Amino acid sequence: MKELVVISGKGGTGKTSLVAAFAALAGKVVLCDADVDAADLHLVTRPRIMETHDFVSGHEAEIDLERCTRCGLCRQWCRFGAIDEAFRVEPLLCEGCGVCAHVCPDRAVDFFEKTCGVWHISETPYGPMVHARLGIAEENSGKLVALVRREARRLAESRRIDLLLTDGPPGVGCPVIASIGNADTVLAVAEPTVSGRHDMERVLALAEHFRVPAAVCVNKCDLHPDEAQRIAEEALTRGAVFLGFIPFDPVVTRSQVDGRSLVDYGETPVVRSIQEVWEGLRALMAASADGASKPSRESSEAREKPQA
Repeated sequence: MKELVVISGKGGTGKTSLVAAFAALAGKVVLCDADVDAADLHLVTRPRIMETHDFVSGHEAEIDLERCTRCGLCRQWCRFGAIDEAFRVEPLLCEGCGVCAHVCPDRAVDFFEKTCGVWHISETPYGPMVHARLGIAEENSGKLVALVRREARRLAESRRIDLLLTDGPPGVGCPVIASIGNADTVLAVAEPTVSGRHDMERVLALAEHFRVPAAVCVNKCDLHPDEAQRIAEEALTRGAVFLGFIPFDPVVTRSQVDGRSLVDYGETPVVRSIQEVWEGLRALMAASADGASKPSRESSEAREKPQA
């Protein structure tokens, strides 16, 4: 089984639309939405939820006012200001550090595990999907990412499906680290801007650190063709495989509104570009499976430059 993780240095680059399109082009896959803070793959894959499970992680303090003698030590030691003058714990401020329970001489502080969100197993037209929703202001998103990836791998193995497509979170923080560890290939989706180039550089550095083979494509390339070309050249310089340019197309917005994959709209220019990127990804993953070297820099440089 191979896992492809699609990431970017920021939100809104088109990761989710690309993952849904790849799923339609690939046929039978397992989908995983690892962007648990703002999951939206379900918006374009029409899932039917089959299972729902609580995500329990971390702790939260609760003061038993019958046992509490109002000595004030808990308020004194709580560096997050989570305990008010009436000795009630504000859940949104409590970080679950446990210092209040540690210093309480009356053992009036209970320290419970808390439910931080939910995760689902769903069926889609392209195969099963594991996705989740983290609660408002909750932490431990890295743990939830690890959980949904683990369950997605379990599904792929139990159903003997060879490909796992993961819609990763944006940025380079803990959720992204949790989403690319032990992945087979990473696709970084960049936008043709100066900040988009910097975002791509950070994502590629992260993939290199974890020794995950990386590829790059530029979405909405015709909005700034010169910058798109610079991103392609920088990707090659950093050892990534450049897979192509994807033009801007209003059909992307329409597909999001309709809740459908881009492939459903026929042979549009954006779909043809995505097909080329997908074929490049398949070749890259096949080469990795065979132990062969990745496509040459010359073959990547030969791709057509974006047009204004």
